[in-house]
Amino acid sequence: MKKKYFTEENIAAESRQLLEELELKGLRRKWKGLSNTALVILDMQRYFLDKNSHAFIPAAPPVIKRIKYLAERFMKAGKPVFLTRHINTAEDAHMMREWWGELIVEENPLSELCSQLEGVGQVVRKTQYDAFYKSNLEEALREIGVKRIVIAGVMTHLCCESTARSAFVRGFEVLFPVDATATYNMDFHKATFLNLSHGVAIPVFVEDVVNVLEDGEE
Repeated sequence: MKKKYFTEENIAAESRQLLEELELKGLRRKWKGLSNTALVILDMQRYFLDKNSHAFIPAAPPVIKRIKYLAERFMKAGKPVFLTRHINTAEDAHMMREWWGELIVEENPLSELCSQLEGVGQVVRKTQYDAFYKSNLEEALREIGVKRIVIAGVMTHLCCESTARSAFVRGFEVLFPVDATATYNMDFHKATFLNLSHGVAIPVFVEDVVNVLEDGEE
């Protein structure tokens, strides 16, 4: 099931091709400006990014560099960055335990955020796929007037997609970079973008977001 569908060499071309496919289907909504926008980076933890972890995502390494680049540009532009850290206990896991058996507990060193994103943004603890569920994320975003979020991280079809849908029903516009998220295979990745592009989120490319940030377009 796991495939290294993104590599350093092909990630730009594969992502552009996916965006082109969505445009041909008429599923890429137009967007402009990044006023009142925050970057929300999901679950970039060693549990998913360490090659020695059973949950390692082979397509994730080239995405890390792009997420770091995006976060740095957001901070340079004075825009907020949030990182989620998924942590479970036996009491709050609920169906997560039924599906996966093993929980990501705080005592596990692999639960730590990856070193490449150390010192980036505000950390939000979450317990379910949806980063808004019983967390302080929505409150933190509302306090600073955020109306739009850019979602990055892992996994595309689970936590990223669930959070995008939850953001939508809470009234946030959602931008979803095709080259700043990763999961276990391209089928899952494409399915998320095909579904979310039809009424939930706007697929984008990291470089396009950065260009708007650097142009100062609000």
